[in-house]
Amino acid sequence: MAIFPIRTFGDPVLRCEASPVEEITVAVERLVEDMIETMYDAPGVGLAAPQIGVPRQIFVGDVGDGPFVMINPVLVETSGEWEFDEGCLSVPDRFWPIKRFGFARARGLDVSGEEVEYSGDELMGRLLQHEIDHLKGGLLLDHLSPMVKKSALRELREEALGVKPLA
Repeated sequence: MAIFPIRTFGDPVLRCEASPVEEITVAVERLVEDMIETMYDAPGVGLAAPQIGVPRQIFVGDVGDGPFVMINPVLVETSGEWEFDEGCLSVPDRFWPIKRFGFARARGLDVSGEEVEYSGDELMGRLLQHEIDHLKGGLLLDHLSPMVKKSALRELREEALGVKPLA
């Protein structure tokens, strides 16, 4: 198994829509194992394939009940609202209060090609929404208010350019 570097804000692969997985092969199985290892090493509770430079509709997660995988996932139900300080491995060391649905249900395939469904409130619901966003080319920055997003983007650009903020 291998641990992959996590792509961060500014990498174009994070803004591309991921392609569906047409066939679950040995390579896909190996990729899922590597993604789980990379997620734990980061450490994170979820990781989408684009975050390691693979534009395929695969994500892995673990909210404390053991790892799971979703291939070609689709959100099928959402409800409620929950605001939480959300972070992302692709925007490291940053957290913002983000409102998302409080509950989410998603369907997809597991690594054996069997249909699976995962759902949950709060953290599980957020993980499903967050990782599926990645598969559509989205980032948590897209959920910020315009003023907060403008400030966050300026800060990220300055950091990338090595510009020190004014005191």
